[in-house]
Amino acid sequence: MAPVQAQALPTGPESGIAAEKVRDGIELEVNGEHYRHTGDPQMPLLWYLRDVLRLTGTKYGDEHGGNGADLVLLDGKASPAIDTPMAKLAGKAVVTVEGLAAADGSLHPLQQAFIDEDAIGCGYCTPGWLIAGVDLLRRKPHPDDGDIDQLPNLCRCGCQSRVRRAIKRAAAGKAGQP
Repeated sequence: MAPVQAQALPTGPESGIAAEKVRDGIELEVNGEHYRHTGDPQMPLLWYLRDVLRLTGTKYGDEHGGNGADLVLLDGKASPAIDTPMAKLAGKAVVTVEGLAAADGSLHPLQQAFIDEDAIGCGYCTPGWLIAGVDLLRRKPHPDDGDIDQLPNLCRCGCQSRVRRAIKRAAAGKAGQP
């Protein structure tokens, strides 16, 4: 092999190469990973997740987040991503549906319960139901039908009864069991 010749790179102002300061930005954590948003501070979190980070589990439901499809956990609480500008996320922790599973890939008990109860119709609303359900189970470990009915999610496929069973299955610790 021929030896590699060292080439000196041009330096100084005439080279066009100059060090830049680290850009100011909004520091946040998404699914346990650190990010810095240096773009528009008014960008909704939903578009940051979907268009910048390519985390497409969180869905667009409407411009006001009224149907629960865009829910994420924001510092542990279910919050609509469409109504949350990046400017309000400095130092916050966001968990999307992609972040519910454990690091080893094992499913969250509610994810498993959704599979067990076949609580997935077309699948569009499923990520929002999972986020809302995880939030509910953290606040109320044994929810009743009334608690589940208060969730903001809509399913146009008619899976609400199966979603209710899945949430109760996860609450009972029976996810993954016959």
